[in-house]
Amino acid sequence: MGPTLQTFRVRFLRGLLPAGLMLIAFAAAPALGAPDPRAVETQTIVVPPDQTEGVAPDGAPSVPADEPEATPAPTETVPVEVPVVEYDLTKLPKPVARLREQIIEAAMTGDPEKLRPIVDANGEPPDFGPSDTGDPIGYLKLQSGDAGGREILAILIEVLDAGYVHVDVGTPDEMYIWPYFARHPIDKLSPPQLVELFKLVFAGDYEDMLSNGVYDYFRAGISPDGTWQYFTAGD
Repeated sequence: MGPTLQTFRVRFLRGLLPAGLMLIAFAAAPALGAPDPRAVETQTIVVPPDQTEGVAPDGAPSVPADEPEATPAPTETVPVEVPVVEYDLTKLPKPVARLREQIIEAAMTGDPEKLRPIVDANGEPPDFGPSDTGDPIGYLKLQSGDAGGREILAILIEVLDAGYVHVDVGTPDEMYIWPYFARHPIDKLSPPQLVELFKLVFAGDYEDMLSNGVYDYFRAGISPDGTWQYFTAGD
């Protein structure tokens, strides 16, 4: 039988240590095959019953089943009403058609004062916007870009030449309104309708209207009995 591992240990220690220390080291060295007292004993850990939730039978964490996601409540969509746009002037009541013609004829003269008889015959003066001058025609001229008030007359003609809508039928607020953009969703205009709009405003104005959500340029309203209700800008 060849030299054992224990023999090699003794020879190695003899070459390195004095005799006395060699005996101490030899006594301290564990015998071959003897259990190492430094080894960690294996312990079995028993998990109490109240701590076994989420643990699979083989000790691996169990994967909880996916809980069904809550179905969001359906949101109610309110449809946007798109009014019927009219161009046929024969559908206008006679008082409305007559007043429209009178306004256009007066405006085409280029003299704002030609509108005064119409305003005076109206009963209550039309709403031309916030004014404390007491003079509707004078205030109308102030809204014009030129001193003679001709620009505002041109706008008035363009407004009344556009398509119109008949709104609030059967109510005290029933009215014929020009242009129809005043009651039409501004973001639902077709390409031909946009061409009509650009007769009145610039593309930049249209972008502002999209941001605000409404048409905010000049519009005119006439009641079915032929009363001129307003000619003003705003929303």
